[in-house]
Amino acid sequence: MKKVAFACMISLSLAGPSLAQDVWVTVDNDVLNQVQTSLDSSYQTIHTAQGASLLKLDAQKVESLANIIHDKLHRCGGFIAHESYQEAFDSISYQGEMYFSKSVAFLNYKINQQKAVNSMVPQLEEMKIREMIIKLSSFKTRHHKSQTGLESTQYIHDEWKKLISHRTDAKVELFTHRGTPQPSVILTLTGSESPNDILVIGGHADSLAGFFGGANSTAPGADDNASGIATMTETLRVLMQNGFQPKKTVMFMAYAAEEVGLVGSKEIAQQFKQENKNVLGVIQFDMTLFKGTADKDIVMMTDYTNTAQNEFLGQLIDEYVKVPWGYSRCGYGCSDHASWSNAGFPASMPFESNKGDMNRHIHSAKDTLQNSGGNASHALKFAKLGLAYLVELAN
Repeated sequence: MKKVAFACMISLSLAGPSLAQDVWVTVDNDVLNQVQTSLDSSYQTIHTAQGASLLKLDAQKVESLANIIHDKLHRCGGFIAHESYQEAFDSISYQGEMYFSKSVAFLNYKINQQKAVNSMVPQLEEMKIREMIIKLSSFKTRHHKSQTGLESTQYIHDEWKKLISHRTDAKVELFTHRGTPQPSVILTLTGSESPNDILVIGGHADSLAGFFGGANSTAPGADDNASGIATMTETLRVLMQNGFQPKKTVMFMAYAAEEVGLVGSKEIAQQFKQENKNVLGVIQFDMTLFKGTADKDIVMMTDYTNTAQNEFLGQLIDEYVKVPWGYSRCGYGCSDHASWSNAGFPASMPFESNKGDMNRHIHSAKDTLQNSGGNASHALKFAKLGLAYLVELAN
């Protein structure tokens, strides 16, 4: 695991370690067709396969692409940034691992930890989630190249470290990246019986706002994605408060630079793949604050996710959360679960609404707690799901 001291991290240029002058990006063809008139002539389409196109894009235009997609299509993501032409070409040309991660049941999914889950769920507090959202959204921006983006990541690291300070089987580290100065945060609870079997709960730590403002724009990112980090943190708090000892290893991850092409999660997932890590399940919390769909509270994204695990999450919702849920589609590269799925690992993304009903204030200065209802009651439902997921599958 890569680690870096915060003092060293701050000393990095906030413009680097920079993305290369030209970046290889894979983009959903439907997205590209709708936004290409807004792109300038600096981009080149190199290759098309499997419903996506490989572009050579000036590094300065990557962030503009994210904002164009949001402004024109009112959605997140739609593209993945790559470190080389070969990586980008392979990602859309050879997708056997992604199909494997979608179709195979990696675990024997059964609900059998009712006593433990039911004792802990009532201890989850909306106020605790709200407080974390308020703190994270108080940073002017968590942009991956900004100083406050680095400071906010360090804050997550420090808060998680406090929660595990009494445990000898837990550690929290900063994972440094090649494509961004912002590190990811990884907390590990080592399994007592099967430490090589891994479950991951994650969400991205960065925020983004403004077509031209970049790292200087005000980007509170309360929903996108302070809510996901706060949801995970509350799940962790209650697990630690109850002395949770998983048989499998559990990892909490706050990913860097998701908004500019899944940079952080892609590097982590690829490293885990190269090291033959046995990741048996990944759950992604990206936006849990805004209830946009009247007749559904939790919506499972069906693309780039594992079918069997999605069905199990539905069972967990019925058993422990007791709210209406359903399915929707997220789109190519819409969040960090796609990084894990593309690497051959089973992932799921429970979302706050149907894709078409998502929060329209994201990627702007208006993405605040007040504009998502003023409380974290919707996010609390996801904390219950995250807790049930970990307790059931880690034991």
